[in-house]
Amino acid sequence: MATPIKISSLQSLDDRNPARPAKRRASFVSRVATFLERNIGLRLISVGLAIALWIFVNAGQHTAPETFVVPVTYRDLPPGFILTNQHPETIRIQVTGPRTLLSIIDPAHLTLRLDLTGVGIGQASFKISPDVFPVPRHTEVTSIVPSQIVLDVDKNITREVPVHLIVSGDAADGYRIAATEVTPARIVLRGPSRALAHVDLVDTEPVAAAGITGDLSRNVDLMAPSSTVRLEPDEVTAKITVAEVVADKEFRQVPINVRDTDLSYRMDPRRVNLVVRGPSLTLAKIDWKTAAYIEAAGFGPGAYNVAVQLNLPDGVALVRQSPEKVRVKMYQEAQARKD
Repeated sequence: MATPIKISSLQSLDDRNPARPAKRRASFVSRVATFLERNIGLRLISVGLAIALWIFVNAGQHTAPETFVVPVTYRDLPPGFILTNQHPETIRIQVTGPRTLLSIIDPAHLTLRLDLTGVGIGQASFKISPDVFPVPRHTEVTSIVPSQIVLDVDKNITREVPVHLIVSGDAADGYRIAATEVTPARIVLRGPSRALAHVDLVDTEPVAAAGITGDLSRNVDLMAPSSTVRLEPDEVTAKITVAEVVADKEFRQVPINVRDTDLSYRMDPRRVNLVVRGPSLTLAKIDWKTAAYIEAAGFGPGAYNVAVQLNLPDGVALVRQSPEKVRVKMYQEAQARKD
């Protein structure tokens, strides 16, 4: 007798096998969705970076102008020569090209180096070409300011000239500036031959002497004949010597005094005219009421021709006197006493 086969069991196995892949597909999709939901911030950052990179790359390809300040150097100037005019230390250039390339340009690497080999006295002109600037490929120098540099070249020479002291103002009344002196008396000038061609001396800065009554000594700067001229040294020691003003002065009708006698007398003339020489301040202080006199010591009654004497301070001398002598008559009677 044959064993019956249970069909239901095989069918249930067949029914279970198709169900498993469907479950796995549903699980994978859910996991991806969950991942995307959990990392939405990261997705947004990635998209933002991509957009920024696209803008940067595309914007960097757009051409635009940019201005650079470029240093200028001057080299190989022949020995013994000098530049006498103001020459630029920088120039401005405009470079056009992609912004990404313009951003990497260093102005120091674009330095303009002018070769002065062989220049002589006079003007040397240099026209600046865009080709001298090593800018990156795909960029172009479109403007140069200034586009030409003109230099004045001269021979550098030395000259020795005297120093002239300038004094400002006068000494005080009764005084005068008797002498001036500078040390050193001569200095050396170095500069362009054209600037020194007609320089015969160098002035000092003015030294104020208004109202001084004594000697003055101080250091004073020298005035360069040109900004291109160098002075060696650039200052000197100035000395001003002051003296009293000495003058001849006339004094008329100076009274004559009779000294050393108790006798009465009569004198003719009683006054004298004088011309004296001396410092004006000293002359102004002399008391002329007592300066002229005759010495009558030992004179008895009688008539005498007596020389007029003067009592003058040190530094004052007699130049002229009129009269030199006076006639004096002495009497027996004594002089009346003055209470």
